[in-house]
Amino acid sequence: MNLVLFDLDNTLLAGDSDFAWAQFLIGKGVLDREVQEAKNVEFLEQYKAGTLDIFEFLDFQLAPLSRHPRAELDAWHAEFMDISVRPMITARARELVESHLDSGALVAVVTATNAFVTGPIVREFGIPHLVATIPAQNDGTFTGKPRGVPAFKAGKIERVDAWLESLGLHFGSFERAWFYSDSHNDLPLLKRVSNPVAVDPDDSLRAHALAQGWPIISLR
Repeated sequence: MNLVLFDLDNTLLAGDSDFAWAQFLIGKGVLDREVQEAKNVEFLEQYKAGTLDIFEFLDFQLAPLSRHPRAELDAWHAEFMDISVRPMITARARELVESHLDSGALVAVVTATNAFVTGPIVREFGIPHLVATIPAQNDGTFTGKPRGVPAFKAGKIERVDAWLESLGLHFGSFERAWFYSDSHNDLPLLKRVSNPVAVDPDDSLRAHALAQGWPIISLR
């Protein structure tokens, strides 16, 4: 059996679901445009530069979840899928996912973006497993804080290891393991797998992929 892992934002999606979710809430008037839009852009630039403080970002990103009932959040997310997410899903991305699913591989998305935002997106692709940053809950209500290690940078390896262990597996259980990503932030996990693939990569990852002879593809 083979293992296939996908990053989500700017990899399977032609855009960033984290950024788009905050912009969607701003557009609905749930978040203040003047304050929140500037912070949203600032965090995105920090992520691109590799300087993001993940816990500071999660305080910003998860706080709105704690202020609204789950039913309201779910209704907003369904609208978000139609307006923001499905237009970011390309035919090439769907075809790549389907080819790996049809091969019988164990397939998962591994993303720093929280599981509330990403769960429905991963289901849209038909991918059965999600390894994501987990927003903590108390009796079904989001607390505004993460639970456990965020799936970010080296944290992705820790979270994937834990997920595989829960299935009675480990990286050595697989003949080959792929990881597809666009970001230099994912170099720890890219270096861990036998088949790293750079997808529409940022400049830093592109340079590393060229130096290492990794495949570089586009799903746009």
